[in-house]
Formats: sequence, C-alpha cells, structure tokens
Amino acid sequence: VQLQAFGGGLVQPGGSLRLSCAISGFSSDYYTVAWFRQAPGKEREGVSCISNVDGSMYYRDSVKGRFTISRDNAKNTVYLHMTSLKPEDTAVYYCAAGGPFSDYDSTLSRPYIYDYWGQGTKVTVSQ
Repeated sequence: VQLQAFGGGLVQPGGSLRLSCAISGFSSDYYTVAWFRQAPGKEREGVSCISNVDGSMYYRDSVKGRFTISRDNAKNTVYLHMTSLKPEDTAVYYCAAGGPFSDYDSTLSRPYIYDYWGQGTKVTVSQ
C-alpha cells in the first residue's frame, strides 16, 4: 500500500494549485482518503476528506469554499484543488487513507486513525 502526494509548489496569494495523491496497492474507493497539512511549528491538521462509501466530502472551516477534494477511481488518484490561496495555507500537505469510519468530519481532528500516509508535498503561498 502506497500513497504518493505531489503537486505542491510556490504560488502567490490568490493563486491556485492542484495536489494529487496517487494510490497503489488498493483501490482509491476502498478507503476514506484525507488531506492533512502541517505548518512549521504547528500540529498536523485535517484539511479535507472524501468518504469511500458515498463520496461525501468534508472540509475544515478555513478552507470551505476555496478547496475541493475529488476522486478519480479510474486513475486511482485523489485530488485537492486549492483556490484563493492565502499565506496561512503554507504547509506540507499529506494525503492519508483509512477506515471504515462512521463520523468522517471528526476524522479531520484525529490524524492518528488513518493507517496509510504519503510523504508530503510542500505548498508555499507568498509574494
């Protein structure tokens, strides 16, 4: 089982990026997949997750309306499309997979319940 996150980079405030989480070893719709991020000196925080059961999506409040999570089962990939980026979005972004879960929203505050993690991709939002 392997997750590989990529697509990070340097972007100006207000810009957009699309992160990808390529999954191997299991089907992308077998587990709930989430994106977490960790800024320097801060704890890892959940950004978004997508349910493997019904495709429902959950977001932390600070990214609602700006970020969109999606899944392409044919490519076994989960994406995080980020728009209107702010300097406070600067962090290393990780994708993770786990489940089954009964309360998807709460999993964003409990990274330890995810079983599989990618290596992280760095996003820097700066002029």
